Amino acid sequence: MSTDDATANGASAGDPRKHVLDRYQERIRYYWGGSQYNKRAYKASRYLTIVLGALVTLISSLSSADFVKGSPWLAVAFAVATPIFAAALAMVGGFSQTFQWGAAWSDMVITAQRLEKEWDRISVTPAGEIDAVKEMTLLDETVMAETQGFFQRLFGSGGPVKAQPSGAGK
Repeated sequence: MSTDDATANGASAGDPRKHVLDRYQERIRYYWGGSQYNKRAYKASRYLTIVLGALVTLISSLSSADFVKGSPWLAVAFAVATPIFAAALAMVGGFSQTFQWGAAWSDMVITAQRLEKEWDRISVTPAGEIDAVKEMTLLDETVMAETQGFFQRLFGSGGPVKAQPSGAGK
């Protein structure tokens, strides 16, 4: 959201606390939504790995059975099916390794819960005691830390070395 958008919505000028809470809610929804996607992708890839692995073993074993060897169309079907299922298994494994859905699911749930904890703290703090700049900085640093962790896991680099959060160690 740009500064103009925030001002047009009356969020930043009138009530900084509301603006901070709204930004937290936006990020919380994003992380819970992303975690659900990653959870589904992780579980689907795990199930497919098990099923395809078992099918490759079963089909390759059955291809040497007498009833398959005695039927030309079955022999061809089994000869074609085995490498197709093996290739599908390799693709599922490759996608799973590439996108790290399990780790992404975990990280997004943890980040969503951290943000909810901060949202709760801010929501019960009296409006006059909220330092909106400090709260937005905390939000941004939490999101940045998760983002850097994601890219570090995915590509082996997450950008610059993570700075300590503002006010840390004070």
